Amino acid sequence: MRPRPTRFANDTRGSIAVLAAVMMAVVMAIAALAIDTGKVFADRRRAQGATDLAAIAAVSDLGNAARAATATVARNQFNGVTPRVELGIYLADAAVPPAQRFKPGAAGTANAARVTLQSLSTLAFGAALLGRDTVAITTQAVAAQSAFATFAIGSRLVSLDGGVLNALLSSLLGTSISLSVMDYQALLDTRVDLFDTMSALATRLNVTGGSYTSLLATSTSSRNVIAALTDAARLMNASSRAVSALTTIGQALPTDAVSIAALIDPGVYGTLKPGEKPRVSATASALDILTAMAQIASARRQADIALNLGIPGIVSASLSVLIGERPQGTSWITVGAAGAQVSTAQARVLLRAQVLGGGSIASVTLPIIITLAPAKAVLGALTCGYPDRATSTARLDVTPGVVDAWIGTVSTASFADFTNPVTASPATLLDVLGLVKATARAHAAVTNMTATPVSFSMSEITAQTRKTVGTTDFTRSLLSSLLADTQLSVSLLGINALLPDTTTPLLRTILANAAAPLDQLLVRVLGTLGISLGQADVWITGLRCDGAVLVN
Repeated sequence: MRPRPTRFANDTRGSIAVLAAVMMAVVMAIAALAIDTGKVFADRRRAQGATDLAAIAAVSDLGNAARAATATVARNQFNGVTPRVELGIYLADAAVPPAQRFKPGAAGTANAARVTLQSLSTLAFGAALLGRDTVAITTQAVAAQSAFATFAIGSRLVSLDGGVLNALLSSLLGTSISLSVMDYQALLDTRVDLFDTMSALATRLNVTGGSYTSLLATSTSSRNVIAALTDAARLMNASSRAVSALTTIGQALPTDAVSIAALIDPGVYGTLKPGEKPRVSATASALDILTAMAQIASARRQADIALNLGIPGIVSASLSVLIGERPQGTSWITVGAAGAQVSTAQARVLLRAQVLGGGSIASVTLPIIITLAPAKAVLGALTCGYPDRATSTARLDVTPGVVDAWIGTVSTASFADFTNPVTASPATLLDVLGLVKATARAHAAVTNMTATPVSFSMSEITAQTRKTVGTTDFTRSLLSSLLADTQLSVSLLGINALLPDTTTPLLRTILANAAAPLDQLLVRVLGTLGISLGQADVWITGLRCDGAVLVN
């Protein structure tokens, strides 16, 4: 017989009250957790706001960054909390993950600050739910100086030699140019805004949309570029002589397409539409732009010119110049923040010089091959003066191009091949009716070029002062070393022999005396094209300081 259920077991009255009591406890626990979680999030937002403000304060006063950040944190109700402040360099490089763009570094080169704040959020019900009544909160912010500079690299003109400039520009541009020294002086004196030039180019190409970056990515003819430069010169009220010279050049140019991205990099202003101008200055002389354009338009076109400069010690000379490419992603002039860089193009020069002899030797023929690696300038730091803008400064870290030089002969294909270094074979210096023949071979290289910091004050930036890195005696030193170490081989009737001690010592004397006139020849000719051995000229045309901005 089964037991009969008791009355209590069958009684279900009051069960809802029990379930309600249990659920009420759960609801209260959830509510307590929600309250504490909401408070933690609110405290985190407040802490992040204080951290953001502290980072902005730190980068606005890099000399007292830690003090400024701590004072800002205290003013935002975080008394007794000392933030961690790190100074460093922030590079706005899209190819680098955002979290890796800040690099801690020395205070003297910093353009950014990273602030880390450790704080506590007090829980209302934490002790009962979590066994503790506080939660640690870590917030971090990176702020950088929003400062930009426009800067360029090249070489100053040693002299305005109309004949040399005409010959070089004609060869590189594939046309015939005949301007006077006064024409070139007018171009040198004419300052043109590069954003005006790009806007004029967009108008000529009927480009109504897009940005400066997309405009520069297109190919157009050098004729269009010079025509746009002429339009910009008119906007700047350039002299009639300068406008006429540019018009003459533009009309003579071929219609071959060229890439103009190597001419200017608009940097952070690349997203602007043609016609819009930033407040930072980006100007250059019309002659600088013309010679830079000639290098870009040459497209490895070899310029061969005969030289007749009337230099004592030089009987005759001819020059072959080959301009290569700039390093990927660089230009001749750019607008950028710290870390931006510009560079010269690689170049190769073959000078065939007949130098005056002595004694029984009337003259000696010297073939000299020189390869120049690109020189570069990196915007190392910008210091914005607040509130006095006149105290702003900028620093460029400049590295002259490595130079490799030979006395000897080289094939046409090897001379034009920038992917491989030149290796010259012995060249004939002297051949007297096949009776006495002298050959020579020499090599010299400079490979220890290191970056040199070059500082610019605001007054120098306003004046667009050019500064030179390197030594003005470099060319002569290189040539002296090259000529002194020349390996000479003299033969009589085709047979190497120890001749009487007359020919070899005389050749050594002739080579030693040739260093000075060859130096003068190279400096004058290459300087007209913005090429300098062992030197790099840099200048800053504008600086803009917008204060501090959060970047991460």
